[in-house]
Amino acid sequence: MADVPGRPDWGVLRGMMADLRKATKGLPDLQRRMLEVTGTAWSPDGMIKAVVGPRGHLLELDIDPRVLRQPNSKALSASIVRTVRAAVENAGEQSRELLSGSLPGDLRAIGDTDMTTFVGSHDADVRLRSEDRE
Repeated sequence: MADVPGRPDWGVLRGMMADLRKATKGLPDLQRRMLEVTGTAWSPDGMIKAVVGPRGHLLELDIDPRVLRQPNSKALSASIVRTVRAAVENAGEQSRELLSGSLPGDLRAIGDTDMTTFVGSHDADVRLRSEDRE
């Protein structure tokens, strides 16, 4: 049947419905995997390691004791904030990849534009606060 203006293309609609069914079928697994995401980052000098959860909350902070040999609380604080921010960005990137791989083709363009609403806006909060201090 030829395309008729104003009439739906049933083949396209069937394909979209199949994509939607496939995407929604995997939602529980996707949600579980997204909640397991952790982001990890090291400071440039390798003295600080930060691990964050999927929403950017700090799970682990390792500070090499050698940092205390030359105490500078402002520099240490700034380094911690930068390292945590990098870990949050790492977690966000992993979440975006998971979500993008699970979206039907028609929705990937939406997902590629701005995923902060899906992966949590915490990374934006961390970025803004750390930029205020720099």
